[in-house]
Amino acid sequence: MERTVPATPSDDAPAPAPVAGLLDGMPRQREGGQTGAAETPVTPPATTAPDTRLRVPRLRRLFPSPAGTPFTFVYGAVLAVVSLVAAHLDPALVHTLHQGSSTDVAHLVRTPVLVLVASALWIAGGILSPYAVALLFVLTALERRIGGVRTAGVFLLGHVGATLATEVPIGLAVLVGHLPASSLHRLDYGVSFGVAASLGALSGLLAPWLRRPLLALFAWTLLTDLIAFTDPMTDWGHLIALTIGVATWPVVRRWHRVRQPVTDRP
Repeated sequence: MERTVPATPSDDAPAPAPVAGLLDGMPRQREGGQTGAAETPVTPPATTAPDTRLRVPRLRRLFPSPAGTPFTFVYGAVLAVVSLVAAHLDPALVHTLHQGSSTDVAHLVRTPVLVLVASALWIAGGILSPYAVALLFVLTALERRIGGVRTAGVFLLGHVGATLATEVPIGLAVLVGHLPASSLHRLDYGVSFGVAASLGALSGLLAPWLRRPLLALFAWTLLTDLIAFTDPMTDWGHLIALTIGVATWPVVRRWHRVRQPVTDRP
């Protein structure tokens, strides 16, 4: 093959800079340090290093805060203060206060609003009881999803609805003579009905893998208490309150969808 000889440049034209290491007749050759046509350095695309850090859940969101969950925070603080004060009072005085706050038929007939509010200020078993712990976590989780006012509404719906569902039949049974008149003064107070309804409502916002075992475990606990027959009316009230919470699923899910675009505060 005949080798091509490059044309001789004229005397007026500037001589091209010598390029070492290139082969004659081979186009588009560059050395490692040369640039492209526009004299722009060719830089390889930056690659993002994979994030190998462990994503730890924000545990603080499990607890109430004044900004993020004002209803749960304030209500929990009131319950804590009442429980601490009651722990230092004379037991006889505390029993009298419990009787005055009881949502039995006699009190519901005379002062329904007062006893319904007063009974929700006591925690049966104290501040470390299972229902106190459940109230803290359940109301916090529910309020972060649907807001404080709506969480208070769900809690009150379960508290009032389950109370009336258990006390009205007692009043009717006494009226027709199936129960003695002493049943009108049954001791009944605490937050458990509201907690059960709130847990039922919250379960509707959880993933199925968490919702089903949570409901099954809680329902089994309530059924076990009912079978033991130690306090059947209260145990029936817990099941009714749980059913009330489950019945609110369409509403709380709609509230949650409306609230989703809003950024949760810490």
